[in-house]
Amino acid sequence: MIKNISVVIIVKNGEKSIKSTLDALFKFSNVVVYDNGSVDNTLNIVSTYNNVDLVQGDFLGFGMTKNKAATYAKHDWVLSLDADEVISEDFLIGLESLQLNQASVYQIFRKNFYQKKHIKHCWNNDKIVRLYHRKQTGFNDKKVHESILINQLNTELLAGFVNHYPYRNISDFIKKLDIYSSEFALDNIGKKSSSPIRAILNGGFSFFKTYILKRGFLDGYAGLVIAFSHMATNFYKYIKLYELNQKK
Repeated sequence: MIKNISVVIIVKNGEKSIKSTLDALFKFSNVVVYDNGSVDNTLNIVSTYNNVDLVQGDFLGFGMTKNKAATYAKHDWVLSLDADEVISEDFLIGLESLQLNQASVYQIFRKNFYQKKHIKHCWNNDKIVRLYHRKQTGFNDKKVHESILINQLNTELLAGFVNHYPYRNISDFIKKLDIYSSEFALDNIGKKSSSPIRAILNGGFSFFKTYILKRGFLDGYAGLVIAFSHMATNFYKYIKLYELNQKK
């Protein structure tokens, strides 16, 4: 068992993915699942795991919620995962042999999928800091696109992959673009300017960047869906921000 690292996950209505995520964490003695309002079968699924501590609380934006969830961890080393991420066997083996250093934060190497298709162009494989010592750092307070504050810490890459399954169907894209665009607008009200023209241009460039510059067309049908979703998300981000700024 891995006894010096707590895995911390925030979730809402994650019944379609949370079981795969938790099944892969069988070697961790402490997994914290912070649920913020699930109305599906998530709570019942999570409650079946002996190594999981289930906590229920409010959603404060992604950054603040992840920091709050980490306060329930039993260990100071925290591996932050999303409820749609599944660690590989190679990742687990590498983590077991890792000598942790408090002067460092650690990146995961993530493969992104749409349904079961590995997306190689629109999203690429990405490196994200996810393992940290909570007495040294934590997440910033951003409502969306949150990240761990690196400060003066070293950054090291963990061995192995984490597989990411963020979207299982078209409806997932629609639901998430509404959530992310709203959180972006709330996070930037009065801080950034916006206009209908900016929303249109930003959305259009997002499609061009994803589908043409990143060669998303090579991802086939999935590439088209992802590029269009990026366009819609960015349009609604800035049109919602425009409306909020007008009201302010």
